[in-house]
Amino acid sequence: MTGEAPIRELLVESRAYPPPAALAAVANVDADAWARAEEDPEAFWVEAARRLDWATPFTRGLDWTPALTADGTLQPPRAEWFADGTLNVAVNCVDRHVAAGLGDRVAFHWEGEPGDTRSLTFAELQREVAKAANALTELGIRRGDRVVIYLPVLLETVIVTLAVARLGAVHSLVFGGFSAEALRFRVADTGAKLLVTSDGQYRRGTAVPVKDNADAAVAGLDHVEHVLVIRRTGDDIAWAPGRDVWWHELVDTQPDSHSAEAFPAETPLFIIYTSGTTGKPKGLVHTSGGYLTQASWTHWAAFDAKPDDVHWCTADLAWVTAHTYELYGPLSNATTQVIYEGTPDAPRRTRHFEIIERYGVTVYYTAPTLVRTLMTWFPDGVPSEFDLSSIRLLGSVGEAINPEAWVWFRDNVGAGTAPIVDTWWQSETGAAIMAPIPGRSTIKPGSATRALPGLATLVVDERGEQVPPGAGGYLVIPRAFPALARTVWGDPQRYLDSYWRRFADRGYFFSGDGAKTDADGDVWLLGRVDDVINVSGHRLSTIEIESALVAHPLVGEAGVTGADDPVTGEAIVAFVIPAREAAPDAVAELRAHVARAIGPIAKPRDIHLVPELPKTRSGKIMRRLLRDIVDGRPLGDTTSLQDPDGPARIAELVRGA
Repeated sequence: MTGEAPIRELLVESRAYPPPAALAAVANVDADAWARAEEDPEAFWVEAARRLDWATPFTRGLDWTPALTADGTLQPPRAEWFADGTLNVAVNCVDRHVAAGLGDRVAFHWEGEPGDTRSLTFAELQREVAKAANALTELGIRRGDRVVIYLPVLLETVIVTLAVARLGAVHSLVFGGFSAEALRFRVADTGAKLLVTSDGQYRRGTAVPVKDNADAAVAGLDHVEHVLVIRRTGDDIAWAPGRDVWWHELVDTQPDSHSAEAFPAETPLFIIYTSGTTGKPKGLVHTSGGYLTQASWTHWAAFDAKPDDVHWCTADLAWVTAHTYELYGPLSNATTQVIYEGTPDAPRRTRHFEIIERYGVTVYYTAPTLVRTLMTWFPDGVPSEFDLSSIRLLGSVGEAINPEAWVWFRDNVGAGTAPIVDTWWQSETGAAIMAPIPGRSTIKPGSATRALPGLATLVVDERGEQVPPGAGGYLVIPRAFPALARTVWGDPQRYLDSYWRRFADRGYFFSGDGAKTDADGDVWLLGRVDDVINVSGHRLSTIEIESALVAHPLVGEAGVTGADDPVTGEAIVAFVIPAREAAPDAVAELRAHVARAIGPIAKPRDIHLVPELPKTRSGKIMRRLLRDIVDGRPLGDTTSLQDPDGPARIAELVRGA
């Protein structure tokens, strides 16, 4: 039986790009991978897991206890993958490549915002991780201990993260721009024994202090035994003797070899927190063997990883995107990477183009918000003095990418030929669930195509029944997969309530996203279900309306929200960053444009031209804050945003208009 659409779908995209013949000829994944994996998904992942080095080979695949038991009891579900096997994650990411003769291959090219650079080969990385592991052992870090890492994008951030994993401890990375309050919550919630931080960091050309936030965050937390401090800016900082330790005094003096222990596959690897802009952040727990299996395989498959690739994932190392496709996935496949400390406009808006050219980046993986920003900075395309010809693949992550931004990205950064690997996944899933295989998939602008081999998604109504093609519904994952977060740290009930309770009778994981499928079976994301707007009984997707707006040449970026309306219940309100100077009739033209592109029902009641949008540190538009601005509500805590003062400026502009 087919269910009714709980979200109305109106915008249609018909452009499609088949895989380039040259890519198809050498694709890592063969054409029948989907069919073979669907016959026995568990066997597929067992085979994928054997790409790793196991100290104790596993004999079990998936052990699964569903949320709804046979006697009708509802409980947090339990997934275990390869549970009787043992491995060391850091050994799989570094040591085994050195043993295989790849020690001279560059693991990371690092570039600091001021322009300082450093590269590490895999052999050098192995030695640095060994020294850090010895130092952490000296500080008392053992298997199961939690270590919070509050650092910018430095090579030391990578090194200490791998050292924590090497010891079987649990890391939790926190974005270096978060407030002391946000950091304190994470340190306290994990019960961390060690905090790793720096004296400061560079942000848009300025040395910004960091240590003061770290000190405030750990004040009075007796479980924090030490604060390990990296000297980055050289600024004077407060010092707590006996607690605070300099990295260069402790780590740099350690032996550069370390004997690694193997740990059971279900050993926790890291805790990653949802952004926490609403309510208490959730600490999602990811384990070792299953997570690394899916991270490694999906990087190899979706990014068609080659030995000569130079991979650049632009995410901050604290985000799950970086955990999987900047740390564990590429490292497990011995891929050379670029990491960059600063912002895209420091000191010039061309900084990313300079880095791509300098290091010969072949795979450039970034967020739609940056693509849209580049569109506003360079509406006529990439300046001709930059050579981006090394790029063979582009990638998108974080939220649905607007079709016009997708096309601009391909045409201007990818020379009109590079496929875009538009990935859908979440902190909860640990690794990509949907993405095209660039040598096998016909790609459509704005679509994440479909689930990767071994994985599955469905679009369903409120009862869990699949909706027909073209209809909007709720995106769910119908079966367990290796990189699935195992629980919420310290709160298994919240894990059940957030992800499993809604469709417990079907055993579906509820993503919280809306989506639709087209006639070919490709999936289109419609945004968070909380962002759906109900206009006179029609539930409309914010993503579709934003995509229609961005397709207009006047619009660089757009954020859409609902607003209380006495006639229609809710009305559509758009916030638009102009790509060029707006004419007096621009708002009327944009309203008419949306009506033409989607239909009169989607025409915004109001359009506000603004210089900025409120975004999380990972670049997602905070539509909840746009709603608060429109409805005149207090803005609440904005400290976790890219610019904490931005919403107040937008509110003043809108309410004063």
